[in-house]
Amino acid sequence: MTSLLAINASPRYDLSTSRKLTSLFVEKWRAAHPGGEVVERDLIKTTLPFVDLPWIGGAFMPPEQHSPESAAAIKISDDLVAELQAADHIIIGTPMYNFTIPAVLKAYIDHIVRVGVTVVDNVGQLTGKKTTIILASGGDFRPGSPFETYNQASGYLRQVLGFIGLKDLDIVLADRARAGDRGENAVEQFGEAVSLAAAS
Repeated sequence: MTSLLAINASPRYDLSTSRKLTSLFVEKWRAAHPGGEVVERDLIKTTLPFVDLPWIGGAFMPPEQHSPESAAAIKISDDLVAELQAADHIIIGTPMYNFTIPAVLKAYIDHIVRVGVTVVDNVGQLTGKKTTIILASGGDFRPGSPFETYNQASGYLRQVLGFIGLKDLDIVLADRARAGDRGENAVEQFGEAVSLAAAS
């Protein structure tokens, strides 16, 4: 069965441009993949601790040496990695904060970039999957714009996700979705690009 993992990182819910476009993507993906399975991961509703000493112990010591704290800490990471491993297509909807990604998405990435699991001998293991990122930004960071080089989020996401094997990656840049706007026109502005990505 074909499967989609849909990840949302915006805290704005109904006011969120990235969430509106991610919902559209899921709708179009379902239409293009009848019978396909969609797994949703809302990072705002997921308790994601930052990497700490118990997590490091869980990641770099064999299971039989785990303390109860390390076992609990690494289980969160194991569950997130398992979701990625099971998915055929991954969609990540996120805002851009201060030219990069929200802290909650960075915490998620720190859980899924795992030496010996998602990266072995510097080779990413999550190959054969397609990834789409919907990146909503308040400013204009399109290629050729005066602030193009300020967009640190796109390059970082390409690099870090490519490192774990997710190299078949497209970014839909939903620019000029300014904070405080309700985003009613998001689907009209960027819906075609999102629909094309979902159908591919």
